[in-house]
Amino acid sequence: MVVSGFAVTAVDGDARCGVVSTARGTFTTPCFMPVGTRGAVKSLTSADLDAVGVEVVLANTYHLMLRPGAGTVAALGGLHRFMGWSGHVLTDSGGYQVFSLAPSVDDDGVTFRSTYDGSTQRLTPEGVLDAQRRLGADIAMVLDVCPPLPSPPAALRLAVERTAAWAARSRLDHDRATADGEGGQALFGIVQGGTDEALRAESARRTVAIGFDGYAVGGLSVGESKAELLPSLLAAVAELPSDRPRYLMGVGDPIGLVEGVAAGIDLFDCVLPSRLARHGTILASTGRFHLRNTRFATDEGPLDPICACPTCARWSRGYLRHLLNVGEPAASRLLTVHNLTWTLDLVRRTRAAVEGGDLARLRAEVAAVWG
Repeated sequence: MVVSGFAVTAVDGDARCGVVSTARGTFTTPCFMPVGTRGAVKSLTSADLDAVGVEVVLANTYHLMLRPGAGTVAALGGLHRFMGWSGHVLTDSGGYQVFSLAPSVDDDGVTFRSTYDGSTQRLTPEGVLDAQRRLGADIAMVLDVCPPLPSPPAALRLAVERTAAWAARSRLDHDRATADGEGGQALFGIVQGGTDEALRAESARRTVAIGFDGYAVGGLSVGESKAELLPSLLAAVAELPSDRPRYLMGVGDPIGLVEGVAAGIDLFDCVLPSRLARHGTILASTGRFHLRNTRFATDEGPLDPICACPTCARWSRGYLRHLLNVGEPAASRLLTVHNLTWTLDLVRRTRAAVEGGDLARLRAEVAAVWG
């Protein structure tokens, strides 16, 4: 195992704070990972990520193996040198993106057409890990089957069976590579099962039995309601070990972050802060608002008066709205800096609430604004 363990530093009910160790070093949890699909968070540079305090970036194996290619990234020194980034990188297997393309799935892997040039591509559990080794990620994810929701019970069952089989193959391949001196990566397994609580629990138990450095809950936040998500999440988390990090894939809205931490989740990723920013939607202490609204045209105030980001420290709502409306590229960068800083600050406040035994109060505050 590359991850030396998950050191819990504080608890409040099922919520916890901690430190994750990898071959690269350590990072603290709860942790929000902005999505840098193609090796960059849209509109931002790695220097921007350093400035706002990002510890882990998520990159996508599917996209990077197609453009520019895992071999090209390896030739340029791996993702960290490629990106000019010294923090941690977690690479998703690309399974979610592939399954959104309605691929041909069999027991051995997945066949699909590239979104770039239409060429036929093949993913297997072993091939995905090989690509992630060449990319040089600190944390690699196994290939899983991510069914859409809702899906019939038979489809959810087949997804769980294939995910478990592929996880076992991934574990063997990872161990072989480590024995051959190709180690250095942590490997996370993924729990599936849709909104079937019993299936979620079963998938979690089977994944834990294989043994991984950390565990992700996948296939949620894909269209189901919050009322359906939470019971499914809790069913999975109840079966996951307390000494390994837990990762809820694809969740990054304010309520999802705080409630996920309350349920015992440590890691999150989502495109939400950057995607909203590019379309002019601002995350703020009073809730979200749309900057294109004419009422902000002559507003001299910052996006959020209690935000300490560089954007709020220097530029007015009126100026930022102008940049947005005339299509200046600077608008996307400045608004993304704000939204990402705001999200990271929420995570820091959540961490402080857990450390102070005060998470219930923060949950109520967030629900009042964002519920």
